[in-house]
Amino acid sequence: MKQTLCAFTAYCILQVLGFMGYPASQQLMAQKKNIPFVYDVENTGAQLVTQPTFTPLDQLKEETTLPNPFQWSNGKGEVKNFKQWAKRRAEIAFEIQHYEIGLKPTVAMEDIDARMSDDTLIVDVHVHGQTLTLRSKIFYPTGGTAPYPLMIGASMNALPNKFFTERNIAMATFSERQVNSYSQMGKAAGRGNYAFDKLYPQLTENGAYSEWAWGFSRLLDGLQKLGPEVTKIDMSHIGVTGCSYAGKMALFCGAFDERVALIIAQEPGGGGAASWRVSRTLGNVENLDRTDYNWFKESLKVNFGEEKVNKLPHDRHELLAMCCPRAVLLLGNPDYEWLADPSMYVSANAALRVWERFGIADRMGYSIVAGHGHCQLPESQYPEVEAFIDKFLLGKETNTMIRIAPEDYSARYKWEDWAPWK
Repeated sequence: MKQTLCAFTAYCILQVLGFMGYPASQQLMAQKKNIPFVYDVENTGAQLVTQPTFTPLDQLKEETTLPNPFQWSNGKGEVKNFKQWAKRRAEIAFEIQHYEIGLKPTVAMEDIDARMSDDTLIVDVHVHGQTLTLRSKIFYPTGGTAPYPLMIGASMNALPNKFFTERNIAMATFSERQVNSYSQMGKAAGRGNYAFDKLYPQLTENGAYSEWAWGFSRLLDGLQKLGPEVTKIDMSHIGVTGCSYAGKMALFCGAFDERVALIIAQEPGGGGAASWRVSRTLGNVENLDRTDYNWFKESLKVNFGEEKVNKLPHDRHELLAMCCPRAVLLLGNPDYEWLADPSMYVSANAALRVWERFGIADRMGYSIVAGHGHCQLPESQYPEVEAFIDKFLLGKETNTMIRIAPEDYSARYKWEDWAPWK
């Protein structure tokens, strides 16, 4: 009864704030501990770190454990409270772009034109006299009331559709090939020859993940510019999901756009949630030396391959941490060694300390379960996924304190040893 009354009180506060004309980000600030669930801008730290500084490669220090996600990039002190987190998050974003994936350019809203054609969202992005057009068909629920929550599949949605159709949640797909191909290969392809490259020919080092994240954000620009009256979509309840390489894509898209309320990364493997450092200590797994370098900057392997990985100023737990205070659920499958799930387990627990420090640990969870095919979610994992969808796309009270891994993981892969700063 007490929980019901608290939820009702919070709902009433949001209704009053909405009536008074407060934007979504401020309305959500009325929630638990004054920490929002989502924002109405792509990057809250855009004005906080405008001229990042990077340590020269020959001056980077070696760290054999995971870097402290709270420590400022200049090494002087660390984040003490949530108010400072937006700046630290922006620092991490710049580091990942600089060392790993290349620049994700910003686009002003006045350079975006958007329209709906039947149920298809069409977004025209104008840059340097060039135009790139993105399309995404929205599958609306047959029941419920607009505006609807929306789950976007990165490349595709490998989760059962019934999770969304039964809950009156709209679905869409972000086709990354509108921006860049799966592997940048083929006679008519290669770095510098894709749609994104025609807008930004100077970004010759970019890997696909920065460009895919850029395209995903432009779809959100279109939804935001048209508004719920036109799109019938609730911008405060948008999720992104994907599996395998698209699990990485979902993670990058969600991490780099704070308008996403829920990120579900399904079996993302190395270069996604799995730590570069930890993966190097494992067997036949995707690690920094063995990944598709069409997805990342080729200089990543040159600068940080083999033992030099310990000089990388950050690691994948910080990509995860970029999603905080928003919600993240990681889904693993230890039957496939290549996915490096023990490494993801370490990263997840290290990243979880960020949510814990701000008192919102229920917004980050992981479920690593064997006994099923790749990208084929078993019924045993349904409850975890449904709990996150219900809480963060529908606003229901559910238990999302989910920490599921094989029994031997805690003894064999001691995340505490990798995170001495915890």
